Amino acid sequence: MIHSCASAECSKATESTLKCPLCLKQGQIQYFCNQKCFKNGWKIHKAVHAKDGDIDGSYNPFPNFAYTGELRPAYPLSVRREVPENITLPDYALDGVPVSEIKNNRMNKINLVTEPEDLAKLKNVCRLAREVLDAAAASIKPGVTTDEIDEIVHSETIKREAYPSPLNYFNFPKSVCTSVNEVICHGIPDRRPLQDGDIVNLDVTLYKDGFHADLNETYYVGEKAKTNKDLVNLVETTREALAEAIRLVKPGMPFRQIGTVIENYVTERGCETVRSYTGHGINTLFHTEPTIPHYARNKAVGVAKPGVVFTIEPMLTLGTHRDVVWPDNWTAVTADGGPSAQFEHTLLVTEDGVEILTGRTETSPGGAISRL
Repeated sequence: MIHSCASAECSKATESTLKCPLCLKQGQIQYFCNQKCFKNGWKIHKAVHAKDGDIDGSYNPFPNFAYTGELRPAYPLSVRREVPENITLPDYALDGVPVSEIKNNRMNKINLVTEPEDLAKLKNVCRLAREVLDAAAASIKPGVTTDEIDEIVHSETIKREAYPSPLNYFNFPKSVCTSVNEVICHGIPDRRPLQDGDIVNLDVTLYKDGFHADLNETYYVGEKAKTNKDLVNLVETTREALAEAIRLVKPGMPFRQIGTVIENYVTERGCETVRSYTGHGINTLFHTEPTIPHYARNKAVGVAKPGVVFTIEPMLTLGTHRDVVWPDNWTAVTADGGPSAQFEHTLLVTEDGVEILTGRTETSPGGAISRL
């Protein structure tokens, strides 16, 4: 069976049976890749033995880290979810290294999707990705853990005979990114229950028939968040900024213009746009050219042309746009602990404009609300 290494400095998938003996005494089972991982991760891992933890047995694996906000990780992470043998895997699924992506990006090559058969496959996986996101979003309520949401995303993806693209991508341990409150992106699903007043972003990506589809939305948890004027302004401004940017897209549009439109729009509404993370090309590769910054005066290279498939995914904050990364090497949070929101679509440049491949349906959960 495959497990996630309990060393916070590793967290990679492993079939090792090496267990922490003190965890066993406390009724927990935690695995390590080898003695080196056990030794290197001990300084952080031993925190779980120093106290009983929460009622549900969860603990903060980085007790000495200077968190910027109130959110804390709730470990241990659940066991890595299995993928049936009939599912076609991307090249990184087993070892975490997207070799084909790395090779392509060395050449700064933008791959076009123009063949009718390929376009049909791309549009199908985008439709399925929307279905998976909507299924997960329907479960959002106070008390649900982000790990439970990960289980929904994983199972709904497998039902569609697709692969959850984030799983083991550069060793990411889960099938979806769940970013709560001050988390900008790449939040790892864990045992923390969502609380009334939270906001949470679900970032879903599927791989099927050789193509990836990527989308995300930010949702209000419970009714309390919907009564928070600042939060509503942040979430709705982010939603609107994505729509404003999409209106630009057509053949001949310089990619650098997208960031200018987004920054001008959000600044007028009291928000800032994150600079450390961008939109990206997506096709047979998860992340590739072109790079799509969401801020003005950027140096993005290239212009849109028919067949280019890419994402726009603005990440906004109410305070500073600067970010800090947790010791898990994934979770990016705002440097001042303020909230952050994000929305994303996969887009296809057409002969005369753009097609939103991951658009909402009439039954999609969430959606815009009026500002207070």
